[in-house]
This record gives sequence, structure tokens and C-alpha cells, in this order.
Amino acid sequence: MKYDFETLVDRSTHGSGKWDDMKRKKPELSYSPVPLSVADMEFKNAPEIAEGLKEFMDTHILGYTGPTEEYLGTVCAWMEKRHGWHIEPQWIVGTHGVVEALKVSVKAFCEPGDGVITFTPVYYPFYMAIENHGCEIVRCPLVYKDNAYTIDFELFEELCAREKNKMFLLCSPHNPVGRVWSAAELGRICDICRRNNVRIISDEIHFDIIMPGFEHTTIHNVAEPSDNIIVCTAPSKTFNLATMQTSNIIIPDDEDRRRFQEVLGFGGPSALGLEACRIAYTRCEEWADEMIQVIDGNRRMAVDFIGERLPEIKAVELQGTYLLWLDCTALGKTKEELEAMMVEAELFLDEGYMFGDEGIGFERVNLAVPKDVLMKALERLERAVKG
Repeated sequence: MKYDFETLVDRSTHGSGKWDDMKRKKPELSYSPVPLSVADMEFKNAPEIAEGLKEFMDTHILGYTGPTEEYLGTVCAWMEKRHGWHIEPQWIVGTHGVVEALKVSVKAFCEPGDGVITFTPVYYPFYMAIENHGCEIVRCPLVYKDNAYTIDFELFEELCAREKNKMFLLCSPHNPVGRVWSAAELGRICDICRRNNVRIISDEIHFDIIMPGFEHTTIHNVAEPSDNIIVCTAPSKTFNLATMQTSNIIIPDDEDRRRFQEVLGFGGPSALGLEACRIAYTRCEEWADEMIQVIDGNRRMAVDFIGERLPEIKAVELQGTYLLWLDCTALGKTKEELEAMMVEAELFLDEGYMFGDEGIGFERVNLAVPKDVLMKALERLERAVKG
């Protein structure tokens, strides 16, 4: 490979949230583990980004900065090339992150007391975005059967038909279960929401990270123009740019965009964030392609290891994202006991209960780490389970 995905950067003194959380959970570590929790990568950034930002600093000042025509054109070109999705520059609204965009969307288009539907288990800030505006979380649990997840469309339609439910928050690809929704599934979602006047907000932040054999469909490509769907995108997961706080929220409808911006207020991505995104989308496509190969290799290694040596645990098929969802329910432990076992083994994962009651007994594992780091973690998991 052209790029380095095996050198581990020690982030223990860098203010990394997941590294600091690891030290809080177990201050005295007998080993030097790497946390496999929060969804950022333990890979070095693409060198083109570091080089490009240095060039930028030589010719720019860091005053108030907004997106340029070049930047907006770059985002449009990425969507067209990688996703077959034609967007117009004026549809793009910059925010500090997708979580912020979810909060703004709920506040802009819902009233306190309204119901907001989401498929559960789901990325936990979805719950926060709904409750922060006094809205009600309306759970539509995914159906878990034969180690796979599907949508309960009968329940979804019933929930959409209830007058108080005004919005649906979609996670596509789905975090934490790793499903890539098919075009047929997304089309059915659009049809149900359209008939019941339920607005769709789609978080597609992981849309570039799709495993071989699967294809992401942005929901706009199966929707009707009148559906007025808002799609939340960002370069942060694809290129490990979370700290740049740069997201591109795609809002085609003029009135929706006005309402969104009115709630959003002043602010937006920083000058460095905008430039990092532009560099990533114009100079780092090869790095992204190699990264996906590495994730897929790590996925196969983890699934094989678990299948051969830990049959008590089931790895749910990973179709998209770099987050492997493990079914540990057969271990027969409470959520507290399962978490305690992991911490004692110096395995710092995301506990399934964080994503809702439907995630109790599961663990989410971040595969975006050097291969030897992942293998050591799997070996510690084996020792913990076998006692």
C-alpha cells in the first residue's frame, strides 16, 4: 500500500476523549492498550492533508472565513463522483458537526412535545437531539434475527401514521449495527413518510465507508423532490477529521434552508476545517480507498477469530462504517457485569446499552486501528471470556 496504516500514534497525552476516558475507567493499566471505542481512527491522517494545511497557512490568515465557490464546487464534485448524487452549491449549509445539525433540525422543524421516530439501537446523540428540544423519542426497534437486522415496516408505518409524530431521524449507514440500507428499503421509507407527512433527516456521515460487496444509496436519490429531505454529510469519518468540526448539510428546499439557518445562527466550519475538507476531497481519494481495504481486512480477521475461538460471541455482518457490532448476550451477563469484564480485561469498547435498551448485551468495536493492535485486543477478549 502507498499509505501507512500500521504506525500507532500515542494519543494518551493529546487530549483524546476516548484515551482519557480509558484512563478514568482504569487509572492503573498493566498494559498499554488502545481504546476501541469512540468513532475516530487510530490511523495517521493522509499526509496530503498535513502538507496542504501547511501550504494554506503560508498564504492565508485565520480571520472570519466562509466557504468559497471552489470549496462548494469541490463538495458537489465529491457527491457526484462517489455517490452519483447531483447537488447544487446553494444547497450546502456548513455546520460544526452532524450532531449540531440534528439538534438544529429538530428545533427548526418540530415543536416541544412532537414525536421523533428513529430506528433503535442507534447512535446515542440522536436521543439527545430529540430530548434537548422537549420532543419525544419514538423508538422503532430494528428486528434482530439470525444475526442480522431488518426494518419492522409494519411498526414504522403505524408510528408514522400517528399525528403527533412529525419527524424521522435516519442513520444511513446505520450506527451501531453496520447496516447499509438498500435502495428498495430507502424508497419504502420515503413512501411511508411522504404519505404521513413525516419529515426525514438522514445522517449519512459514514456514507463513504462501505464494505466490498455493498453499495450506499443516498436517500435523495430515491426520494421525490417534494419530500424535502435534509441529508447530513461530513468528511470527518472518512478522513479522520473530527476535530476540524466541518460538516456539509444538504438542504435543497429554499424555505427549509432558511428555517435551518435561522436556528443555526452565526458560525460554521473554521477556515482550517474548510480547507481540510477541500484537500481531502481533491487529493485524498486514494487514501480513502486504501483505508476501506484496511478496515475490510480487519473485519475479516476479527470475524474469523471470533468464529473460530469465541463461538459464544456473534459478530453481526458489517456492511458499512468501521464499527463492528458484537452480540455477547450468550455470555449471560448483565450490562454491568459485561462492562466490568471488559474493563478488567483492559478492553475499552463502546457498551451496547449506550445505544438504547435494544443494545444491552452487545459491544461496539472500532476497527480503525493497526492490525496488530486489533489482534492483541481480540486475544485479551478471548482470555476474558474463557476466564
